[in-house]
Amino acid sequence: MNLVRSELLKIRTTAAWLWMALGALAMTALAFAVNAWLAHTTLTGDTDMLGLPPEEAAAQQDVVGQAANIYTSGQYFGLLFVMLIGVLMVTNEFFHQTATTTFLSTPRRTNVILSKLVAASLIGFGFWLVTTVLDLVAGAVFLSANDFGTQLGEWDVQRALLLNLLAYAIWTILGIGVGTLITNQIGAVVTSAVVYLIGTQVAGLFFFLLSSWLESEAVLKWQVVLPSVASQVMVNSIESPMLPVWWVGALVLVGYAVVTGLVGILITRKRDIS
Repeated sequence: MNLVRSELLKIRTTAAWLWMALGALAMTALAFAVNAWLAHTTLTGDTDMLGLPPEEAAAQQDVVGQAANIYTSGQYFGLLFVMLIGVLMVTNEFFHQTATTTFLSTPRRTNVILSKLVAASLIGFGFWLVTTVLDLVAGAVFLSANDFGTQLGEWDVQRALLLNLLAYAIWTILGIGVGTLITNQIGAVVTSAVVYLIGTQVAGLFFFLLSSWLESEAVLKWQVVLPSVASQVMVNSIESPMLPVWWVGALVLVGYAVVTGLVGILITRKRDIS
């Protein structure tokens, strides 16, 4: 616990977490506005303007699914920010040249990485809690005002909220993994952000083109191999013909977390720190 507290202290004494938190709040507000508009458009039957296929348009007219989407607004960019915090938790050691001191004071490097993983998960929980509270308050008001009810009593909505918490915790772990692979702070931050933002879009375009070429919508479901898509799938409560079921996304993301955590521990144990 002393190691965990020290890792949290390292984050609190820098301004990075504050800028990440402000960014997460801003993007949550923007995402909520977009999701609320989409929910109102689909639930009122005005889906023509969205240009969706008939089957997909019918699937989107699900009050519970739209409520779950609203209550998890901001996940996409929120996960990016917590991942970057995870990256900084490792690369700060090398950027500020404190890695040697850290590992001399705690020779068991596995304990150091485990403490970073626990501290990162706690930070992810904090981001999830704040953004979720905002989404719950604004979402309940929006849904009630439109006579849809809050839907908070539905298990699908509750499951989406809990799995969203898991996503936030896992993405901080993924950030720790990236930081152990790329110790250069600027390189790690830029690489992870570019891969997350641009790589996801490029991969999505690839699967779309492949689906069109093979004339099969089932190909689109394979996008779940991307961790960013898996995160969205696991909180999705709408049975869409273009997406796999929620538990597939959860399994994929947990698999990434396990592999990333093990690789981070193994690399750190063997790395020469001087």
